[in-house]
Amino acid sequence: MLIESPSLPKAKDSVSKKILLGNDPTPELIAILAVYFVQGILGLARLAVSFFLKDELHLTPVEVSALLGVVALPWMIKPLFGFVSDGLPIFGYRRRPYLVLSGILGTAAWVAMGTIVDSSWAATVAIALSSLSVAFSDVIVDSLVVERARVETQAKAGSLQSLCWGASALGGLITAYFSGLLLEYFSTRIVFLITGIFPLIVSFVAWLIAEKPINKETQKTDSDHYLTIPNQLKQLRQAITQKAIWIPTAFIFLWQSTPSGETAYFYFFTNELHFKPEFLGRVHLVTSLASLIGIWIFQRFLKAVPFRVICSWSIIISAALRMTMLILVTHTNRALGIDDQWFSLGDSLILAVMGQIAFMPIMVLAARICPLGIEATLFALLMSIFNLGGAISKEFGAIIMHWLGITETNFETLWLLVIITNIIALIPLLFVKFLPTEETETITSADTATI
Repeated sequence: MLIESPSLPKAKDSVSKKILLGNDPTPELIAILAVYFVQGILGLARLAVSFFLKDELHLTPVEVSALLGVVALPWMIKPLFGFVSDGLPIFGYRRRPYLVLSGILGTAAWVAMGTIVDSSWAATVAIALSSLSVAFSDVIVDSLVVERARVETQAKAGSLQSLCWGASALGGLITAYFSGLLLEYFSTRIVFLITGIFPLIVSFVAWLIAEKPINKETQKTDSDHYLTIPNQLKQLRQAITQKAIWIPTAFIFLWQSTPSGETAYFYFFTNELHFKPEFLGRVHLVTSLASLIGIWIFQRFLKAVPFRVICSWSIIISAALRMTMLILVTHTNRALGIDDQWFSLGDSLILAVMGQIAFMPIMVLAARICPLGIEATLFALLMSIFNLGGAISKEFGAIIMHWLGITETNFETLWLLVIITNIIALIPLLFVKFLPTEETETITSADTATI
């Protein structure tokens, strides 16, 4: 027993590393995972926002879709946050202070939603500020993840990405059901105030980031890498002009820009099918759990599959599955003896799994093509383009909804919206062949590190 006892700490550390997919359980990693976890936790207010805009501000589906596109603006200017973080340290630190400020801003925005917001314009500003809080903190932790992923093997980089998104999905899983359940007992404003507590976690864990202050000597030594904005711009220009970077980026943008009918579906669920907030919370619970399943499937079976293959099949299968919404919209499920709620749950689960499987390789690829010195800036640029596509998707969907005459009470042409959006979603298939091969991606990743 005396001989075996020294091995116990190693065994414990081995268990921790296994839980963390082979990554060392350092304080910094815990802080990174905590920030992603909070991003998932903030889903607590997702349903409250939707009901607040619909029932208290009396906005139409077209107006809500347009508003949600506008409040996504902070996610579209993430490169600016990358420039600020990389080039303008606060008291010599490039990461910690910005995480602290992001958490405080997030809390202030949700408190405003719970107290003084009483118009669509005020709601737009408050929700946009909450988005700014999450987007800025996301830039910081993304840069930390990229710094790790850039020097690790393909397998371990994929494990780190999976771990981070797993933390976010876990946060979403914990709060998904409660996002609806709380609305059964409390007003939307109380839910906003409860949500405002969680961004402060980001401010607290910021102090766990392993960061040395930058002094004048360090700045002079490292200025050729990342600490001056001109050098950042130069390196960024060199990076984005590479074919193996801008082609996947353009493809991701096109993929994400296809129109979305989610807002119309929300109004259909609540006004036509009379789904209660508690049930919609269950749907979010199912989709959060499905996201974890999707991450596990990718990590276990698909992380070595070529990017082209995963993208192609994800587009085809997702479009085919989303077309099943026609069954619910036309009430065909009732003729088949399938309850509206059960059909909605099953459909949401499958789509969430496919969506997460499609999303993971995008994140891994984006992380590995980021060169030394501008990790936060380039990764933020890639993700902002990704999010710009999502905002355009909402605005495009709003235009189609307006064209079809879909309102909070008129769903006669909703079936046509389902068909149009899913046919357009297949267009990116025409451009899959332009994506770089796995070999090209590997070479480019190595080359960009020398920029």
